Amino acid sequence: MFKHEASDLAVLGGPPLFDKRLYVGRPNVGRGLRDRLLGMVREILDSRWLSNNGPMVQRFERRVAEIAGSEHCVAMCNATAGLQVAIRAARVTGEVIVPSFTFPGTAHAASWLGLTPVFCDIDPATHNIDPALIEDLITERTTGILAVHLWGRPCAVDRIGEIAERRQLSVIYDAAHALGCTTGGRPIGGLGDASVYSFHATKFVTAFEGGALVTNDAALAERARAMTNFGLTGEHEVSWPGTNAKMSEVSAAMGLASLDAMAEIVAANRDNWVGYSAGLAGLPGVTVLGFAPDEQHNYQYLVVEVDDRAPLDRDTLMRVLQAEKVMCRRYFYPGCHRLAAYPGTVSLPQTDAAAARVLQLPTGLDVGPDDVRRVCALVRFAFEHADEVRQGVATAREPAPVRG
Repeated sequence: MFKHEASDLAVLGGPPLFDKRLYVGRPNVGRGLRDRLLGMVREILDSRWLSNNGPMVQRFERRVAEIAGSEHCVAMCNATAGLQVAIRAARVTGEVIVPSFTFPGTAHAASWLGLTPVFCDIDPATHNIDPALIEDLITERTTGILAVHLWGRPCAVDRIGEIAERRQLSVIYDAAHALGCTTGGRPIGGLGDASVYSFHATKFVTAFEGGALVTNDAALAERARAMTNFGLTGEHEVSWPGTNAKMSEVSAAMGLASLDAMAEIVAANRDNWVGYSAGLAGLPGVTVLGFAPDEQHNYQYLVVEVDDRAPLDRDTLMRVLQAEKVMCRRYFYPGCHRLAAYPGTVSLPQTDAAAARVLQLPTGLDVGPDDVRRVCALVRFAFEHADEVRQGVATAREPAPVRG
């Protein structure tokens, strides 16, 4: 039953609209995936080849390289390890320019290797690193740019590439969000020195936990593959300092099963994006981030900006929705430059503004058209009763966690 008056809202004491939670980043386990996965797990167990570049990993690498439009793919245990191996394989040292509006793992990958992340502000229209600001951050210690294709929307790759070539810098792309996406009609994965995808459980294609480095540079790929396996290049030969970042066979099997469902997941995500865009259209201060119509996208993230024109601020709206079991989330809040791990006084106004506005709404295979319509109706209802919501939320204690 939908809401009729403000007191029906769960945040003001009414019952939640949804019986079960709708999540951001809930793993996509669609029709047939379980059977495909279990069949491959039986193959793995029968073969006794559980790790160390087995046949499942090799199949997974070929599939990812094809989607990425790259010549080489090295599968890894996770994308953070992938970024670290990419940094080492590309011989990036000293300082690396990184957007602050990203998951901390991007910056951590550089910091853990002893590099200094130099945080750059974003273009407010794209949420990606602003190439117009990169050059002023380059010093004699800068050797690389670590850019992020946020939400799967591509960076200004041509401008970044021009700067990097002119200033002799390496470019590594954190493409964690960008599997299956294109820019200028070409897959994102073949750009820069290397790109790194994520196959974490929250990604639309998952390997339980996993990552992959893709590149068109054969020498870099050779170094990366060795570094992923302790630097080994022969039975008794260690050519580079390495780590243990290998993907297991069972993770690769999950990745292959998930790739088989990729078209189904993208179609569901796109339908949800269309539904949210229509259902929230015309609301003051609410913008559903769009995608270039002439490019391929995975629609993995349903990103809404809630600005000062909205009747309710972003955090109040989030509290209203979460009380109804719509588990929306703030991303990436606060920006990395505001984290205790990276103390400093750098001013990044566009990053701060985006971090205060962005709200992720649930999407994926577990979210259907009726769910989307009801979420949009909730937002509209909360806005219509904004004065009562603000007053009630201001005087209420923080609610207990919603269960179920």
